[in-house]
Amino acid sequence: QVQLVESGGGLVQAGGSLRLSCAASGSIFRIASFNAMAWYRQTPGTQRELVALITRGGNTNYADSVKGRFTISRDNAKTINLQMNSLKPEDTAVYYCNADQGSVGGPLWGQGTQVTVSS
Repeated sequence: QVQLVESGGGLVQAGGSLRLSCAASGSIFRIASFNAMAWYRQTPGTQRELVALITRGGNTNYADSVKGRFTISRDNAKTINLQMNSLKPEDTAVYYCNADQGSVGGPLWGQGTQVTVSS
């Protein structure tokens, strides 16, 4: 069984920075087969939205709202990070780590980490 565990959320003032990390644990075979890993975020009453994604090959994709401020990176096959700079109050949300397992299984989700940006 594979699990995703996020860390690094918290409270920060507008204009500040936070770094989120997501570590996958479990079957090395399944982790190595991830097509991509990503960060999503969700606020109460809204759908979960994609923030940033990194493919197994290292290609990245960002939501327009975070381009130029957020950077997704990979330490290794098991760990990704999200560097968030110039944070805005509208970035306040629960941030979830996601893994695309492709044909191995359905999408994996972490438990979420709260990011709160005060004005």
